[in-house]
This record gives sequence, structure tokens and C-alpha cells, in this order.
Amino acid sequence: MCVLFICILVGSLLRNNSSKDDLLANYDYHISGEDVYIQSNMSYAQDKASESVCDGDPDSIPDYFGIDYVILNNNIPNFTEWDFEHIEGQSFSRLDTLGRCGTAIARINREMMPTEKREDIGSVKPSGWIQNKYPGVVDSQPPYLYNRSHLIAYALTGENANELNLITGTRYFNATIMLPWEEKVMRYLDYSDNHVLYRVSPLFRGKELLSRGVEIEAYSVEDSGKGVCFHIFAYNIQPGIELDYSTGNNRKIQE
Repeated sequence: MCVLFICILVGSLLRNNSSKDDLLANYDYHISGEDVYIQSNMSYAQDKASESVCDGDPDSIPDYFGIDYVILNNNIPNFTEWDFEHIEGQSFSRLDTLGRCGTAIARINREMMPTEKREDIGSVKPSGWIQNKYPGVVDSQPPYLYNRSHLIAYALTGENANELNLITGTRYFNATIMLPWEEKVMRYLDYSDNHVLYRVSPLFRGKELLSRGVEIEAYSVEDSGKGVCFHIFAYNIQPGIELDYSTGNNRKIQE
């Protein structure tokens, strides 16, 4: 399908809200089918470790404007040759002074995937954790707004109640937006002995305690991305609920 480059964002994809066109006026982007592509201005040397867009050029990621995720860098991760040669196992950033998680990265293979059921993670209270129930709005039982969202999914490496790997995410963000991308990696590793280089980077604006979303990069190493290759930013949102990203406070949107 031919990719159509456009100068303004129109149509039902953005729900006919002209302010969203204004929001994206400062970004380079195009639309292909139902996907919106955002272009970053980052550059990096192949002989050095790479940065995620959230860490290196966060202003290139627009605030939520009506869709669940955007595609970054033409869907190609930022990984360099240095990353492929040096990254092993998994690593997590230290919590910052506000108690917020940072980037997590791993080189994953099937042997790292857990065989036991996940244990309770209720002891972890990520930044922005102000929990409420929204019957009829949140699709879960009980209808809690927030989940403890893994950066690197438990099903990939078995990380359980690790405070460095858990952010406050809405039910919709966790179960509807993030999960399909995680499942792409899971399905690949279920039937392959190869490795996937995988990085998840939360985005916090200023001193906000609730993440605006996460950047996810994944690339299957031995087959040069033929099995898995994507680079997206998923928005931490819940339809019908207004989120205050500065605190994590939330309320139902009145119709």
C-alpha cells in the first residue's frame, strides 16, 4: 500500500478536532493506513550505545491527540551495532528523586521466559498511584483504573515485584495498547531460539508523577529484524477518564 505524506492531519482518525491539527503543527509526521508516524531529529554513532527517543529527544513525541500509539523512526528501533555487541541479560534504571522509573532494556531469549505463574505485586506503589474504581467505564472486575504496568513484561523475563520495572498505567494502556506489542515478541520467542533486543522507556514531562506513556523498541537479532522489528510510543490513557499526569489524580469525564 502506497504511503501518503500529508501536511495536515484530517479525517476520523483524529475525531475531527482542529486543535489536534494545531498540536501536531510542530512535528514531522505522516499517515499510512491507520498508523501515524512521528519523525525524531536524533542522530547517533554506530560505535556507541544508543538512546531511546524518550531519553534523547522527548519533545519530538506529541502529547496524546486521540489515538492509542504512534510509530517512531519509521518503525525501526534506534539500536546501534554497539548495542547488539554489548547488551546482555536485562537492566533497569534507578528510580529518580521523584521515585519514577526510567528506561529498561534486555536481550531476551526463550530461556528467560518464566514457566511459573506471576506472584503478587501489590507491595509496589509506583509514582502517580492514586487508585479509583470506575464501574461501566473500566473494562475489568473489579473496575480499577490503574494497573501496575511492567516495562519489560513478566511473560518475557519473569521480573515480578521489581519497583524499577513497574509504572502506574491505566487498565486500557496495559491490557489493550501495550499487550499486543508484547505478544508479538512472546509469539516469536515461543518458536525461535533467537534473541530479541528490547527496550521500554517511560515518558514523564517535567516533574509529573504519572507517565504519559512508554516507547517500545524490539528487534530480533540473529535474523536482522525479520522476525520482530517495531518502534512505537503507546499512550497512557483511559477512554472516559481524565488523568492529571502531574499527580496521578483522575476523574470521570462528564458527557
